Amino acid sequence: MKRRRSLFIHLSYIRILAKKFAIVILVISAFAMMLLNKTESLIIEKTSSVATDMISPMVDFLVVPARLVAGVYDYFGEIKEVYKDNQNLKEENKKLLNMYDKMKVLEVENKLLGSLLNYVAPPEAKFVTARIIAEEGDAFSHSVIAYTGNGDAVKKGQVVLSDRGVVGRVDKVGNMYSKILLITDINSRVPVMVEKNRVRGILAGDNTSIPKMIFIPLDAELNIGDRIVTSGVAGVFPAGLPVGKVAAIDKNNVTIKPYSNLDSLEYVRIVDYGLEGIINDEQQ
Repeated sequence: MKRRRSLFIHLSYIRILAKKFAIVILVISAFAMMLLNKTESLIIEKTSSVATDMISPMVDFLVVPARLVAGVYDYFGEIKEVYKDNQNLKEENKKLLNMYDKMKVLEVENKLLGSLLNYVAPPEAKFVTARIIAEEGDAFSHSVIAYTGNGDAVKKGQVVLSDRGVVGRVDKVGNMYSKILLITDINSRVPVMVEKNRVRGILAGDNTSIPKMIFIPLDAELNIGDRIVTSGVAGVFPAGLPVGKVAAIDKNNVTIKPYSNLDSLEYVRIVDYGLEGIINDEQQ
C-alpha cells in the first residue's frame, strides 16, 4: 500500500516538473524554429542570387538566336511590303505613262488642228493681287474697296476672282484704290451657263447673298447642284470661270450659291484677260 502511494507521489512530482519546463521547452523550440527559418531564408536568397548570376548569361546566350530569328523575320516582312509597294508603283507608273502618251498624241493633234484652222491662241492672263480694305454693302449696293497701288495695271471692267471663283469686276479705279462691284450687287449682270449642258442665262444680283439666274430657256434642264460657269458672251468675262452652283429651283426662278464667300473677302486677284478693248465704258 505504501509502495503504491510512493509511486503515485513520484508520478505527481514528475507531472509538475514537466508542466514547469513545458513552457521553457516551447519557447526554446519556437526560437530555434525562427532561427532556422531565418537561416533558410538567407540560404534561399543566396542560392537564388547565385543561380541568377549563373543562369542569366545562359539565358542571354539562348535569347540571341531568338532575337536574330525575329529580326530576320521582320526584315523579310519589310522586304515583302517594299516589294508590294514597288509593284503598285510600277502599275501606277504604267498608267501615268499611258496617260502621258495619250496627252502627247492629243497635243500633236491639237497643234495640227490649230495649224489647219489657223487658230490663234489667246494671250496669257495677267493679274494683280489686292487686299480688301472696306465694304460698301448696304440695301442699295454690294461692293468692296481694294488697295491696288498707284500702278496702271488695274482698269475698269477687269475680272475679279478669289481662290474659288468669280467675285465681280472692277467698277471704278482711283489713284490708290479701286471699287469692285460684286456679283451679288443689284447692278451686276454676268453671262453664265450650266457647265454640263451649256444652257445659257444671266446671273443677276439682287443685293442678297444668293443671286438669280435669269433669261433661261423654258425647256432648260436644270438640277440642284449643277455647276455654273461664265459663258463668255459679251466679252467681259472669258468662258469657263467658276461662278457657283444651283441652290434652288422654283419654276423659272433659279438661285445660285456663289463658290466664293463674298462676306469674308480678304484678298482678291484682279485679272487682265485683254478684253478691255472690246467693250466701251458705257457697256461696262
